Amino acid sequence: MNLQAIIGLETHVQLKTASKMFCGCSNHSEGVAPNVNVCPVCLGHPGVLPVPNEQAIRSAILLGLALDGKIAKHSKFDRKNYFYPDLPKSYQISQFDLPIMSEGSLTFEVPGEEKTITIGIERLHLEEDAAKNIHGDDGKTYVDFNRGGTPLVEIVTHPHFTSAAQAKAYLQEIRLIVRTLGISYGDMEKGQLRADVNISMREVDENGEPLSKSLNPKTEIKNVNSFKAVERAIEYEIQRQTKLWEADDIPRLTTTRGWSDAKQVTELQRTKEGFADYRYFPEPDIPPMDLADLADEISHKIPELPKAKRDRFITEYGIKPSEAKQIIDDPALADFTEQALSELEAWLQAEPDVDSEQATIQRQKLTKLFVSWLLNKLLGVVAERKIGLKIMKITPENFAEFIKLIAEGKLTGQSGLQVLGRMLDDGSDPSDVMDELGASRLDDVSALIKVIDAVIEESSDEVARYKAGDTKLLQWFMGQVMKETHGKADPDTTVRLIGERLQ
Repeated sequence: MNLQAIIGLETHVQLKTASKMFCGCSNHSEGVAPNVNVCPVCLGHPGVLPVPNEQAIRSAILLGLALDGKIAKHSKFDRKNYFYPDLPKSYQISQFDLPIMSEGSLTFEVPGEEKTITIGIERLHLEEDAAKNIHGDDGKTYVDFNRGGTPLVEIVTHPHFTSAAQAKAYLQEIRLIVRTLGISYGDMEKGQLRADVNISMREVDENGEPLSKSLNPKTEIKNVNSFKAVERAIEYEIQRQTKLWEADDIPRLTTTRGWSDAKQVTELQRTKEGFADYRYFPEPDIPPMDLADLADEISHKIPELPKAKRDRFITEYGIKPSEAKQIIDDPALADFTEQALSELEAWLQAEPDVDSEQATIQRQKLTKLFVSWLLNKLLGVVAERKIGLKIMKITPENFAEFIKLIAEGKLTGQSGLQVLGRMLDDGSDPSDVMDELGASRLDDVSALIKVIDAVIEESSDEVARYKAGDTKLLQWFMGQVMKETHGKADPDTTVRLIGERLQ
């Protein structure tokens, strides 16, 4: 029996607006005491009137356009009726038959797969978030209504995924897009991006073609809150359902399960409700919306999206695909890179007597040096100090100047790290730091020879072993010289002179 997983995702994105979806309460509840950002509207008191958040509507349209979707000319809100402790009105204001967007798609790369894949997106709609249930150590459940009423965009895909890796890559791309658009922080750990996974199995032939066009009842895994958890939940559920099929116990009902991180299993919660169970009907207190003019206005404001930017960094700057992905995955890092490379390009163009072929070679070398220092050195130091790129004191202009000093040979790699550390401390200009620390490269050959001779004279045992054939000791001598010169000696010159003096 050949089985194939059929997977669809429902992704909830918490929007980064100042106020909630239908009231004026603050939308910033992190670190706030429970039940502070609340009012009669978001608590569902009788007689109150909800007013839609215009910025949330604009953000939803922007995301819908970025996902290559069709924005509805006319849209409306509906009441989705169900009872749960975190829903004070016993209904959620959502959208049913006239969502903000339909017929979208997203093309992205999947690690380990050679080709990009395209996933169809059925719809994107707006709704309000529920409150947060907090299960206390005393066995009681408490409800914090600060989150209730937060604007959410729900993105519903078609069941086009066939693996956990594809689902994970899709969610990572969605997070990157909403961050690039500036409409959400997209932090899964804080619940700003959550996913429901729908999964079923179907039988296929030896060529992978389905034996039946109809889909089997799905299992929905609710509120999975990390990329790793999404991947593991799907992998577990595929194994669980495969065993059922092999035992001729094919799932016949649509069910809802939860993911247990502690047990690394999905657990049955309930039989899934259908659309009829929610008794949708139009929200009587909110008039329908005409979105055509608003969509046309917003369509001119879509920034460069992650995939296009990745492709451009590869073709325009000559950055390796894996490095371009690492850079673009952080919008702040991508902006920093672009500004710094622009400064380096201006420096190249100002160089006299350089023809186009030479400029191309220099640009390639400079970009390679820049990317190496950026990803392997700067990000490492920033991570050690637990600071973010947005608040670090090194500007793109100063980092470009720093790379220029390295490229010109005025700074060695070792002394460059000292200069970089000082730049992070106080935002100083790299040239000034180099002068203050005396970190410029040691170019006095006669002075360097004196240091090398002193090292050799104090290392008679190592000299004897080197002359006996242990040539790896050359690097040991190199390290001693660098230690004595505080990393200011030019590595190439130092290696050559050590070899000559040891002869």
